[in-house]
Formats: sequence, structure tokens, C-alpha cells
Amino acid sequence: MLKQIFFDNHQHWESFKRKHGNRIRPIVIKEVEKFRDCGNPKNGFKLYVCEGCNDVRHVPFRCKGRFCTTCSVGESEEWSRILTEDVLQVNHRHMIFTIDENLRDIFLWHRELLKPLMDEAAKLITNYFKKKAKVTPGIIAGLHTFGSKVNFNPHVHMLVTMGGITKKGEWKSYDFIPFTMLRKQWQTVVLKFIRKHLSKNEKKRIQPRLQKAFSNNGEGFYVYAPKQRGKIKEQLRYIGRYIRRPAIGINRIVEYDGEYVTFKYIDKVDGKEKLETVTVDEFIKRLIRHIPDEQFKTIRHYGMYSRRSKSLSKKLLANWQQETKRWILKVKKKLRRQTWRERIISSGQKDPLVCPHCENYYDYMGEVCLENGRLEIKFALTKEARKYLERVIYYRTDQQTPEKGKEKKRDGSSTNEENTRQLSLFNVS
Repeated sequence: MLKQIFFDNHQHWESFKRKHGNRIRPIVIKEVEKFRDCGNPKNGFKLYVCEGCNDVRHVPFRCKGRFCTTCSVGESEEWSRILTEDVLQVNHRHMIFTIDENLRDIFLWHRELLKPLMDEAAKLITNYFKKKAKVTPGIIAGLHTFGSKVNFNPHVHMLVTMGGITKKGEWKSYDFIPFTMLRKQWQTVVLKFIRKHLSKNEKKRIQPRLQKAFSNNGEGFYVYAPKQRGKIKEQLRYIGRYIRRPAIGINRIVEYDGEYVTFKYIDKVDGKEKLETVTVDEFIKRLIRHIPDEQFKTIRHYGMYSRRSKSLSKKLLANWQQETKRWILKVKKKLRRQTWRERIISSGQKDPLVCPHCENYYDYMGEVCLENGRLEIKFALTKEARKYLERVIYYRTDQQTPEKGKEKKRDGSSTNEENTRQLSLFNVS
């Protein structure tokens, strides 16, 4: 559906680029056009052949882009799976740090403030735990820049251990979160770092917004951290998927008629599901705002989970749990990412490498990649596979040539028709 909205015969994306020109960030164009070509065999594929009936299957490469909904969902599931195995098996809280709506545009105009937003939220919690419980907690923070209406609404989601490691390398639980105090502190922190990072002229321009954000929030900015229920592993899996989720799920898009897009959302005021209809131009504008800048990390680790401290903290806790017989840390071999086949099977679907015709398995025989605008054979297991891939490349290249350039055979059929016939009769053994 999303590809249809952007790239169907109305060519909304091309019109959008012409209309807004240089105001579109280069990374946006790069990510959207990666998404356009995602899963297209013309950009490369892996060749699989059934060992029983010689049925041929092409598995196209995915873009793994930050804008692609298909790749984002897969990455979210995989990340949350690894997260549940990698973090400590202790209670965690899902904490949400928000800002006043009058400040949202400031972060849109100055995207460089998004990293400090994450850093300061994590620092606030880390300092609180160190002061009150004398421990260093583990924090995984995820930045969301979207609200339920796909509007720009930057806020921080955090997965926080309820407790932490002491200076002696021992685990100490702590489960008290003073919301009233944190809200006022968070408000002060946000207003302070905005002033700190902006120029004098810019501070003068946004001063009314800062003043309004302060006076309209007497109790501070909203901070939420509900207690989690259920099994720890299930909690972690759910929160992990939520932190990594894309700006809009395809299931939320209700209708597209060529000019307008209708999508559903949950109204935060009354909790009811509602519909909103916007022009395609507005819909594209809302979506691309959430594409992060080049190299920007929307997931960051702090405290025990930071890269600097993680290995040492795990080593200390491993020794501690041996002495106390409290198992909060999994000692196991290095985690690895699942293959696309494993992800499909784990989601409850059929094994993609089992032939639907004869129930035998498909064998990997080679792959074709796009290099310098041309399809090239990267690997072929056998001579027959190489010949087949050469024929596929020739067929796809010939198919893209103009009608006038096609060579006609004596019987009147085109080269393309002959290639199609040859491909359908070709078997790799």
C-alpha cells in the first residue's frame, strides 16, 4: 500500500520532489528510493532450485532501509528477540519521557537536539539511581519522533532495570520511581539544554515557546513508567518491539483513492479509535519527517548496558550470581542474528525452502547482484546454474530495451518471447 501511494501511476513522490526541491534532506531521498527498489529482482536475487522437481525460485534482496515498513518490522522483531536474550533477567520498567507540544517544532528545526534529548533523559534516571540506591542501572533508550497521527512528536522510550550494580559488583534491586520529582526535573533539564545548544538569535526567537512550555506545565513534563506484569521475557519482547516500531503500520492505512489517504489512530484524549484523511502530499510530508539523519542512532545504551561498561558489568555479575545462586544473567555463547528463513519459520509460517510441489528442499545455487547499474553474477555453484543466471540477466536486460530495438525472428516472434520460452524450459540439476 505504501509503495502504491508513493510510486503508482500518479507519481506522487516525483511530484513531491519537484514541489519541495532542496528543502528535502538528501537522506530522505536516499531512503525513500531504497524503499522503492526493495524486493525487486531487477536489483539482484538469490537462486534456489528444488532438489526433487527442479522448480526454480528467485529470492530478491531487501533494502534494509530505515523507511521500509517491511524491513522495519522484520528488524524490530529480530532486535527484540536478541534483546530478551542479551539483557539481565530482572524486572524492567518501560519509561516514557515527553515534552510540551509547543517545543516539538524546535526539535524539527534543530534535529541536532534529538541526541541530547535521549542523553539527558538517561542521565536523569542514572543520577537518580546512583543517588538513592547507590547503583548503576542498565538503560536502553529509543527515540520516537512520531505521535499517533504521524505528527512530529519527539519523546524518549526507555527500558530501565529496576535496580543496578553496586561498586562491589553486586546486584541490588530498587523499584521506587518518584514521578512528581522526575517530572519537574525533566522539565528543567529540557528547557535548559535547549537554551544551551542554540544561538542567541535563535533563543530570542523561541523564548515565547519556552516560557509557554514552563507556565503551562506546573507539574512538569509528562513522565510515565507503569509497573510491568507477566513473565520477564514476554515483557522485554513486547517493550523491545514497541521501542523499535516504525512510524506507521500498513494495517493502519484504511483507504487510498489516488488523491487522499485515510488512516486510523487511537485518540490519546478519549482512548477511542478514529480516522483521519489527508492529501497524499501531506501524508508524505508527515512520514518523511521521521527518517533519521545519516548515521543517527535511534537506539542508545547507557549505564550497565553501555558499550564501555557492558562486558565488565556482566563479568562482575556472573561471579556474584555464582556465589549467591541468584540467576539474573544468562551465560551462553555469542548471540547471532536469525536468517530470513529462520525468521519466517519462527513467525509461524511455512518453511520457504520447502517446495510446494513435491515437498523436497530448495538448494542454494548462486546469486546475482547489481553493480554499477548492471546485474552481475556474484556466485554460481555449478556450470548449469551459471548458464541459467546468464540467461536470466540477458532476458531482464533485453526486456528493458525499447520496442523498436528488439530483433524480430523469422517467425515474427520477438527475442523476449524466445527468452521466455527458454527460461520456462530450463532446469538446473
